[in-house]
Amino acid sequence: QVQLVESGGGLVRTGGSLRLSCAASGRTVSFYAMGWFRQAPGKEREFLARISWSGGSTYYADSVKGRFTISRDNAKNTVYLQMNSLKPEDTAVYYCNRYPPPPDGYWGQGTQVTVSS
Repeated sequence: QVQLVESGGGLVRTGGSLRLSCAASGRTVSFYAMGWFRQAPGKEREFLARISWSGGSTYYADSVKGRFTISRDNAKNTVYLQMNSLKPEDTAVYYCNRYPPPPDGYWGQGTQVTVSS
């Protein structure tokens, strides 16, 4: 089974940038499409971006298009999310997972991103 560990979150001011990492272990994720998601307090988990297994195709939710960039390094079994022009409404816990998420309901612990105004 794949274990996913997200990192790189933190506190940043409006307009700032962060780069999140998602390291997979236990099994390679090189053959899977991967995605980033987030969940704000009191809200459902929201899809943000996905990337094909090769990295050649990406797709973004309208809420982050033009500001966030998903990428991957299959040699390192790691997926990234570069976040620019951050807004207070981007405050949430950020998760990565296979895309679509596996039916077993597994999620990592996530990484907290807080954007101050």
